[in-house]
Amino acid sequence: MGGLFGVFSSNDCIEDLFFGTDYHSHLGTVRGGLAVKNSGGFQRFIKNITTSQFRSKFEKDIKLMHGNKGIGVISDFDDQPLIINSNLGVFAISTVGKINNIDKLAKEALKNGTHFSEMHGSEINPTEMIATIITQAKTFEEGIQQVQNIIDGSCTMLILTEKGIYAARDKLGRTPLILGEKPGSYSVTMETSAFPNLGYQVSKYLGPGEVMFISEKGFEQKIPPSNHMQICAFLWVYYGYPASNYEGINVEMVRYRCGSYLAKNDHVEIDLVAGIPDSGTAHGLGYSFEAKIPYSRPYVKYTPTWPRSFMPQDQSIRDLVAMMKLIPIKELIKDKRLLFCEDSIVRGTQLKKTIERLFDSGAKEVHMRPACPPLVYGCKFLNFSRSRSELDLAGRWAIKELIGRDIGDPAEYVNPESDNYKAMVEVIRKKLGLSTLQYQRLEDLVKAIGLPKEKLCTYCWDGVE
Repeated sequence: MGGLFGVFSSNDCIEDLFFGTDYHSHLGTVRGGLAVKNSGGFQRFIKNITTSQFRSKFEKDIKLMHGNKGIGVISDFDDQPLIINSNLGVFAISTVGKINNIDKLAKEALKNGTHFSEMHGSEINPTEMIATIITQAKTFEEGIQQVQNIIDGSCTMLILTEKGIYAARDKLGRTPLILGEKPGSYSVTMETSAFPNLGYQVSKYLGPGEVMFISEKGFEQKIPPSNHMQICAFLWVYYGYPASNYEGINVEMVRYRCGSYLAKNDHVEIDLVAGIPDSGTAHGLGYSFEAKIPYSRPYVKYTPTWPRSFMPQDQSIRDLVAMMKLIPIKELIKDKRLLFCEDSIVRGTQLKKTIERLFDSGAKEVHMRPACPPLVYGCKFLNFSRSRSELDLAGRWAIKELIGRDIGDPAEYVNPESDNYKAMVEVIRKKLGLSTLQYQRLEDLVKAIGLPKEKLCTYCWDGVE
């Protein structure tokens, strides 16, 4: 998905920028970038972080950087930040989101004499596409509004200018953007977990489409928020860091409540509750508290080196990461009836092997309780998965196995009371080799988050936009 962080300080901002950006490393493992503005102009470094973590790649570079304002990005795809020279002046820009109509927008721009230089093979850099749209306007504010009006998808961005930083949340607020401050410094982040250890206090959660300008004067609203929000509910289920808050709602607490709801709707007899590390852990703890059944760790994650396994594009590498990072403890598995909570089942390929290893280690039963409903629609708004086709989703390949073909709209499979839904879940259960499989109900997930459903994006589960 990617993450953003920015700082405007009365002193040098590099240390805060470096560590604040690093606190977004759980959101991507492909590119990392920093850009600062100082008396000598704009300074930028971009690194490939697929083979080593952000901090180790930038430790030497930050010693060469200085300035009182800057932006940082963890990117899941493209090189960022970009430095652009335009009619609006020189600026640096970083973005998070997804542009479904990028080919159409690029074709129109090329007709008007624009050229694109930041290419990945034949693919246009989405951040450069956003910058191109912005520079066709007379002001940054007009350009940002133009972006939000013409792209199909979503785009949250930070723009570093000569005088300060524009912080712009996407039109429907699918991704968060939060302002913070401490004496002498102002900051903007996607993850509030970046604030405590750097001494920042949350000042404001930006609303959908809201644009703020950060300068020596503090925070200045440039474009007010709209009333229509659809923040991604999957942030609380999986993507978000436990210490982060979105819309004032803490991730870890939501996961405890998710686990509690899973337990309230369950009657299975088990010996131990566990969570698939790391994001399944809090869901499992919530289940354990509610069910009053001991929590244990039959699997532990080797955290020093192994990243999140959804990140690599190659399936064989994803499978290797998933296997190598989880180490079974046979003493906690042998002859036990185990129930695991998991954040979600996206493809199911890695989970199948995880379950096989549990039975190989002597488990008597293995039950699975995902903290969200089955994923049956591919996300159109964020790059939350490297799946190239909706058929990669567990719900979709299960439907295809049931009826012998792909289905255009799986709406008839999202109601947990329907025979179609139950048949789909049974296919997944058998394929994964589980003793039982029971998903979270969408209404319980919504209650666990605590926002009205109309303020949440739940498209991947129910197809509602």
